[in-house]
Amino acid sequence: MKGAAGELYVDDGGSGPGTPVVFVHSAAGDATQWEAQLSHLRPHRRAIALELRGHGRSTLTSGQGVRMEDFTRDVGAVVDGLGLSRVVLVGHSLGGAVCVAWAGANPERVAGLFLLDPASDGRSVPPEQAQGMMDALETDGWTAVVEQYWGTLLEPSTPEVRERVLGQLRRTPREAVKAAMGALLEFDPVTPLKRYPGPALSVITPLNEVPGAYHMLVPGLPFKTVTGTGHWVQLDAPEQVNALLDVFLATVP
Repeated sequence: MKGAAGELYVDDGGSGPGTPVVFVHSAAGDATQWEAQLSHLRPHRRAIALELRGHGRSTLTSGQGVRMEDFTRDVGAVVDGLGLSRVVLVGHSLGGAVCVAWAGANPERVAGLFLLDPASDGRSVPPEQAQGMMDALETDGWTAVVEQYWGTLLEPSTPEVRERVLGQLRRTPREAVKAAMGALLEFDPVTPLKRYPGPALSVITPLNEVPGAYHMLVPGLPFKTVTGTGHWVQLDAPEQVNALLDVFLATVP
């Protein structure tokens, strides 16, 4: 599908009376991270997973100056390109931030907002730490730096999940990772969250129990904590995520 920054890959399937569900992956992720959720929903509902610019099979013409609004244009291109009037958005990590931004800008088109361990407010990262991370992404050893950080998020995960996630990171172009990290560091999640009035749920791990977490910044945001998984909850505990998603979808008008 044609996007604002090149071709966007879209995995689209399923049908049924329910509002279509659109899934958005993490930084250095791709649509395959949602395989268990897509196969679970598609017997009775349309479910779509897109790959953000520069990730997976989507292209990136330039990573310079990419902001969160640019990633939201990828969501808009897919929603509009498929002719969808309203959708339920499901976003993990960076994808959670992207979904929040799109819901805040298009609240009338979002029937529900399901966040899976969404990225915390990057503006709370000390400036010197943020700059150090961005500088590290300019070096030849950038993958080792990111892998070290990813490793802390993957500690409770199985070796298979760890290798899968790290393999996706290694296959993601540096410009796409830089674009994702830079966008997160300057993104304001509070304003769009307060602008979106519909059903919402943030499913978090203990890793997300920090002052910059969305449910801490917006006290009215419903949240549920899951334990025993790493950051990539949908890979560590797919059946648990499917069950939580089913309960949430039952609340969506």
